[in-house]
Amino acid sequence: MVSRYLDAAATAPLRPEARAAMLDALDAGPGNPSSVHAAGHRARSTVETSRERVAAALGARPGELVFTSGGTEANNLAVIGLALANPRGRHLITSPLEHPSVLESCRLLARVHGFEVTVLPVDGAGRIEPSDAAAAMRDDTTLATIGLANAEVGTVQPLPAIALEARRRGVLVHTDAVQAAAGLPVSFGSGGWPGEGVDAISVASHKFGGPQGAGALLVRDHLPIEPLLHGGGQERGARSGTENVAAIAGFAAAVVAATASVGGRALELVRSRDALVRRVLDEVVGARLTGDPVERLPGHASFVVAGVSGESLLVALDAAGLAVSSGSACAAGRDEPSPALLAMGIEPGLARTAIRFTLPDPIPEAVVERIVDVLGRETRRRGAERRSYSTSFPATESSDAA
Repeated sequence: MVSRYLDAAATAPLRPEARAAMLDALDAGPGNPSSVHAAGHRARSTVETSRERVAAALGARPGELVFTSGGTEANNLAVIGLALANPRGRHLITSPLEHPSVLESCRLLARVHGFEVTVLPVDGAGRIEPSDAAAAMRDDTTLATIGLANAEVGTVQPLPAIALEARRRGVLVHTDAVQAAAGLPVSFGSGGWPGEGVDAISVASHKFGGPQGAGALLVRDHLPIEPLLHGGGQERGARSGTENVAAIAGFAAAVVAATASVGGRALELVRSRDALVRRVLDEVVGARLTGDPVERLPGHASFVVAGVSGESLLVALDAAGLAVSSGSACAAGRDEPSPALLAMGIEPGLARTAIRFTLPDPIPEAVVERIVDVLGRETRRRGAERRSYSTSFPATESSDAA
């Protein structure tokens, strides 16, 4: 059976442009970008050319981009680094839908540095109301860190409205755009999403189809940032450590390729996603869409399916050659229901049935047919098991009956 990879939110397939750029960098030979000899200059040239390419694709200036080891480090650097370097106060704003790298950074600031953290409410679609964010802003609020889109349910937040109010109030805004940047026209400038109101944006290479282990933080060049890693002062002092030249080259090639086609590709993914959603909701008993039905990432379709476990669905789909996930890859293997789904008001038992399809490309009708067939078969089988169990063990009379 032909396999189909439908877990792009965990990591997207490597683009041929990224692979070629990485091989070119590796074939160029050794060279530390901080060395002064010719090999070092060659490596530095690759890093700086890549910096210019990534910055231009995302509407930033090269001096506003810090290369990191991925989205987790970029989020840590943004939240901790901006909060500590901009001592307006010791109050942070975030949401329950954030990636663990954001939430754990907020918890560290609270535990070690005495920050107070306000966690905003979300509605049943996983959406933050701008008025709630505005009401949470105080004179001592240093930073609001709100993801542009959630990985588990795909809901895109009304970040421009939140950022506009934050700028008016003097509050810095960071957004984790790791999930959103490959599917939406994300830009640090005025021509994209979320635009000029945001002070820092995190992105990760492998969501664009670049290599794993590379990412970047875009941060306004006038803002100080406290480094997390100390040493040789690379990345303009914001992130010490020898740069991963080949990964950075692949990252740049992937970003350029992805952003060049993001608009037309998004429309194709939306059509394919909506076709999948309609079939699942129409034909799979107990299936319910999670997240906003409209304001969501283009290739993202997530469900809970009453009466079956998410794990059993994953196993059945994998056996059918369909690679999907039950939610955030960073929470894989945990038995607890998703905190994001619980915050949206989904009860724990139902939250454990979550399943997520994230499409790297539009999928044909035959793949949709296979998905619906597997989900339908599993729900029917589990229903039959429950009926068999209930008839095998008839209820006994109560011991305190009259």
